[in-house]
Amino acid sequence: VQLQASGGGLVQPGGSVRLSCTVSVNIFNIAVMSWHRQAPGKQREFVAAMLTNGRTTYADSVKGRFTISRDNAKNMMSLQMDSLLAEDTAVYYCKALYEGNAYWGQGTLVTVSS
Repeated sequence: VQLQASGGGLVQPGGSVRLSCTVSVNIFNIAVMSWHRQAPGKQREFVAAMLTNGRTTYADSVKGRFTISRDNAKNMMSLQMDSLLAEDTAVYYCKALYEGNAYWGQGTLVTVSS
């Protein structure tokens, strides 16, 4: 299983960015798709997740600002990030729980700075 994340870059505070993650298997067979992030000098943390039934969950720090979604036709999930803060600066990773195993994408850097 391969995951390819894209969409990171430099964004101003208050701005928006959309991350995407394409997967090499049928997205319907992925039990949980999620996004995580790792800021400089910090541990990787959970950001958002979506189950196969469409149910979503978010970290408190991003609730109301970030939206996770899935495009079944493209075997892709996305993370829409709005009202970005400097503390959202991190490398963002997508993750798929598939047939009992966890698979990670390579990460994409989002830098929030003026």
